[in-house]
Amino acid sequence: MRCSVLHESKGRIRVHIMRPYMTMHQADILEYYLRAKPFVKSVKVYDRTGDAVICYSGKRQAVTTALAKFSYEDKDAIALVPEHTGRELDREFENKLINAIALRYARSLLLPAPIRFAVSIFHSLKYIKEALRSLSKGRLEVSVLDATAITVSLLRREQKTAASVMFMLGVGEMLEDWTRKKSVDELASVMSLGVDKVWLHSENGDTLVPVSDVNKGDELVVRTGSMIPLDSIVVSGEAAINQSSLTGESLPVHKSEGSYVYAGTVVEDGSLVIKVDKISGSGKYDRIVKMIEESEKLKSAAESKASTLADRLVPYCLGATVLTYLLTRNAMKAMSILMVDFSCALKLAMPISVISAMRECTAKGITVKGGKFLEAVAQADTIVFDKTGTLTHSSPRVAKIITFGGNDENEMLRLAACLEEHYPHSIANAVVEEAKQRGLDHEERHSTVEYVVAHGISSTVDGERAVIGSYHFIFEDENCTVPKDEQDMFDSLPTQYSHLFLAVGGVLAAVICIEDPLRDEAVQVIQELHTLGFEKVVMMTGDSERTARSVAAAVGVDDFYYEVLPEDKASFIKTERQKGCKVIMIGDGVNDSPALSEADAGIAISTGAAIAKEIADITISAQDLYCLVTLRKISEGMMKRIGRNYRSIIGFNAGLMLLGASGIITPSMSALLHNSSTVAIALASMRNYLEDNAQ
Repeated sequence: MRCSVLHESKGRIRVHIMRPYMTMHQADILEYYLRAKPFVKSVKVYDRTGDAVICYSGKRQAVTTALAKFSYEDKDAIALVPEHTGRELDREFENKLINAIALRYARSLLLPAPIRFAVSIFHSLKYIKEALRSLSKGRLEVSVLDATAITVSLLRREQKTAASVMFMLGVGEMLEDWTRKKSVDELASVMSLGVDKVWLHSENGDTLVPVSDVNKGDELVVRTGSMIPLDSIVVSGEAAINQSSLTGESLPVHKSEGSYVYAGTVVEDGSLVIKVDKISGSGKYDRIVKMIEESEKLKSAAESKASTLADRLVPYCLGATVLTYLLTRNAMKAMSILMVDFSCALKLAMPISVISAMRECTAKGITVKGGKFLEAVAQADTIVFDKTGTLTHSSPRVAKIITFGGNDENEMLRLAACLEEHYPHSIANAVVEEAKQRGLDHEERHSTVEYVVAHGISSTVDGERAVIGSYHFIFEDENCTVPKDEQDMFDSLPTQYSHLFLAVGGVLAAVICIEDPLRDEAVQVIQELHTLGFEKVVMMTGDSERTARSVAAAVGVDDFYYEVLPEDKASFIKTERQKGCKVIMIGDGVNDSPALSEADAGIAISTGAAIAKEIADITISAQDLYCLVTLRKISEGMMKRIGRNYRSIIGFNAGLMLLGASGIITPSMSALLHNSSTVAIALASMRNYLEDNAQ
């Protein structure tokens, strides 16, 4: 692609694409193509001007080379663009705003006064109808205040004042509508989770293939903890499906042969063979949008309070207007009060504050599904950590394999990987990765695989039952035994590792030692969480007391629990909440799902199981636990800003009322100052929180 450099400085370059016209889709392709480059820090593509502003690290040549190689027809580049980018939504709002401003000034410059007055009367009918509808229901809402202000202005022949009020109300409605649509669009895009690879079912066995290679009519296998990648029909099997992302249902739905399953839902228990019905999953985004719009999931308590408070203040505004007129007999003073309402600022500033927090979280690798969860994080006093993949590295490694009964080490690893690859979890991933590193192919040797939550996996291999999992699962639930004369070797297993036990035919075949090192930042993060107001930091794990105690002492948690089951984690959180605590939970596995659901805010690790990310209210990057510190700071900053906005809006508008009642300002000046303050507070609410904290 040909382009010219318009301007550049160290680490930043602005280029112009040498083509006569750029569509919004082409701008998205270029922008997401550049975003995917490791040396690009940030990029913004302007389709109207055909320019791209790129901030980068390293050498300039890397940027120019990437631009030279770019093509709008590149399938890999096109694939990077999500279904909804928000560019069209932003353009729609921009056009509406520009058209509204242009139309307003065109009227004032071109139309004679009598026609302008007639146009204002026509536009006022909309507000009068809304007010009459509200009054007919016996309610005094903001619409009554708006209609009264407009009507009184028109009766006093003050067309400019009435037109200004209606213009600002129109812009306010436009901004509120855009804010809501933008929120829903971003949230729906986040919830449209992608699936990279799927298990393709055939007579020759199951094969792991990219989802892009799947065609309509292909059969796929999905098992416990896996996300259904495409809208499909169940061919065989039974499973409980978590459909909360689409329907809001908290309980799983039973699916069997002939049932329809939707892309983005998660297999909570069981396994299915499904026949692909829609290769694009095209209806999923729209269904998510509908679900969000019909629920209160997005709103925090502060937003709901702002919405209702604006209406509750209406009678007081009207009362103050009437009282001022009765005491002063001055219509101008009464009108000055009437021009002031709290609705615009309250109803705009609060959602914008929340959306700004969600946007900043996204930029920091944190995905938040609604404002109320940020509020919960800000108010939380207790935080519960799962250990494996959370406080420890998300990608543990196989340290060594100890075989029993004369079994071959590579063969045992091959079998373990064959079983574990069906259930993505940090330990399972470690086993599969080790087999890959050793070049071991692990074709399907087993029959149907059964996953026992928080315990392990069982199947049948060459006619014998094969099980892999925890000590409790292998030796207590399955009653497996250690080979004769090898008890001493079993008793001397290295204690510095976590152990994954593999048994075939009821006899221990191998112990896979998992190196589960602590995250480098874990200790510092726990300390900072204490500093930020968390009174209790708890670790819960299914590991032994020895391992749990060692990790707990190393990271500095306040309390720890070991050998816990999924229901134990959820029960602990429920008990703490009943005591009046605000609790957040961080986990990454299928076994963490009940606890994530029970917490005031459930936080999943991005590399964790699909069901954990589905159920969680917030997802953080697996790269760095400092995301939790960032999340807490942004959440607290959001609540402080909302509090400041309340005080500013109520105080400033109350001051305008007093100035109007005393005759110091005119109705037009009152409306101007009120609307200006609304815009100023809304703009201030868009600032990043971490930058505010740094100042």
